[in-house]
Amino acid sequence: RVSHDALLHMAALLSSAAVSRVVAGANTAKPRRPAVSTSMKATLRGSHPMHPASLTKRSRTSLRRVSTTTVRAVATPVKGVEYDPVIAPRPDVAMPSMSDPWTDPKWKDVKWTVYRDVAYDLQPFVDKHPGGNWLMNLSIQRDCTALIESYHLRPEVSAARFKGLPKLADFPLNAVPKSPRPNDSELYNAIRQRVRKELFPNEGKQAHRRGGDFAAATIMGTAVACYAAYAALPGIVTGAFLGLAGAWIGLTIQHCGNHGAMSPHVWVNNALGLTDDLIGGSSLMWRYHHQVSHHIHCNDNALDQDVHTAMPLLRFDARQPKKWFHKFQHLYLFLAFPLMQVAFQIGDITGLITKDCEGAKLHGATFLELATVVVGKFVHFGLLLGPALTHGWAAVGAGVAAFVAVQGMVLACTFAVSHNVAEAKIPQDTGGEAWERDWGVQQLVTSADWGGKIGNFFTGGLNLQVEHHLFPAICFVHYPAISEIVKEEAAKFGVPYSSYRTLPGIFVEFMKFVKDMGTAEQIGNIGIEQVPHVNKKMCPIAAFN
Repeated sequence: RVSHDALLHMAALLSSAAVSRVVAGANTAKPRRPAVSTSMKATLRGSHPMHPASLTKRSRTSLRRVSTTTVRAVATPVKGVEYDPVIAPRPDVAMPSMSDPWTDPKWKDVKWTVYRDVAYDLQPFVDKHPGGNWLMNLSIQRDCTALIESYHLRPEVSAARFKGLPKLADFPLNAVPKSPRPNDSELYNAIRQRVRKELFPNEGKQAHRRGGDFAAATIMGTAVACYAAYAALPGIVTGAFLGLAGAWIGLTIQHCGNHGAMSPHVWVNNALGLTDDLIGGSSLMWRYHHQVSHHIHCNDNALDQDVHTAMPLLRFDARQPKKWFHKFQHLYLFLAFPLMQVAFQIGDITGLITKDCEGAKLHGATFLELATVVVGKFVHFGLLLGPALTHGWAAVGAGVAAFVAVQGMVLACTFAVSHNVAEAKIPQDTGGEAWERDWGVQQLVTSADWGGKIGNFFTGGLNLQVEHHLFPAICFVHYPAISEIVKEEAAKFGVPYSSYRTLPGIFVEFMKFVKDMGTAEQIGNIGIEQVPHVNKKMCPIAAFN
């Protein structure tokens, strides 16, 4: 027998699927993947009574799928039901049935941007921006609110700059998907104010970008020494050490440099950012994928490219379709991670051809930036294969294999752990649309820290992932001090803050999570009415809080 509740639930799913297919026909945007159900620690933080009268049409539809009056736990998957994806427009694709400013002759060649519901001509800002054009180019032809607000320790400075920019009349604002708004987050504002007051009281001197010189010199010196050994005697051992040096660069100076956070000097940040190209990546693709997609939409089930990059080989999120072989992924994981370098090469070339890194379109990329992809590949492979001229292809082949495997393994393991543990994957934390959620809270609840100052030095602050996501434009040497402020403010606001003592500690939890994701059933999308942290200034159900 089928219960009455089960029939209602199945009917709601069918209705949702029909609506999704209609929307999909009118919109070519990337589908939002169904939300996750984890059996480990996935319980909703607190309870939030629902008030149907205050819901939007979209939210009321979601309510019919969840027949509860108070949301307390993760939705239970219905076995055997295949969920249609919920459509979520990418930040750089026009909303359905709207005028498209990306193709409209009136706007397609204009360096427009949207900041807090106002369209501006960004050209004067690009010409004068002290952070350099490469960072400002990320804001071109998209809603740049989160990028701008998360990158400026002094929000009044960026706000003043926008007041001086020309506004664009008759611009189709509603066609541009909204961005999250960090400055609307009470938690983020409280943390940022304390960071300014306690750590960087002498404002205007860019002290938050200083302090990384010793680390940069040490890392580059190590890389040069490792390459010298590889060039003199290529082989498995020297190739492995070169891979370690490359991974150290990838975790630290290229990462921080591409965020504009290694130095107050633009040319230094650009030069250090280009070391990504030396180790086989692409600084251009990294900036768009990592900063526009991942940082702004951390663990979002449709907008964070990192959520689905490894699919279909590896399934890190139960919002993704489950394949039969995923139940073995915790076993073949270490065979896949060394291939990260190969994935970089394919993704970079594909992105160059399509001008789309999958998570974000390269709307603002200049000819010079696009050229760095090609030149970087020639330099990288020239350095890697050059010793074959004097030492033969067998020795170099062994060295290259060791380099690729070691660098890929170290980078993949270090990058993966902080966002792929159970407490960082609770579906209610990334339900609804990105702009409906409290951006500051989302950075805390979708990341986990590990270690302290030593880990910070060797990972460029990636061990303190929460602090890095809150302050990507601050040099990583300051993250240990910032972490103390974050812990205190998170406790005051009642927001969970996850931290592990060591890398092995979080890695064990990561492996448990990977195994769980290999068998977890897929569930439907989570509506905003189930999200415990909303943007109270924008979300129509702010009364829930």
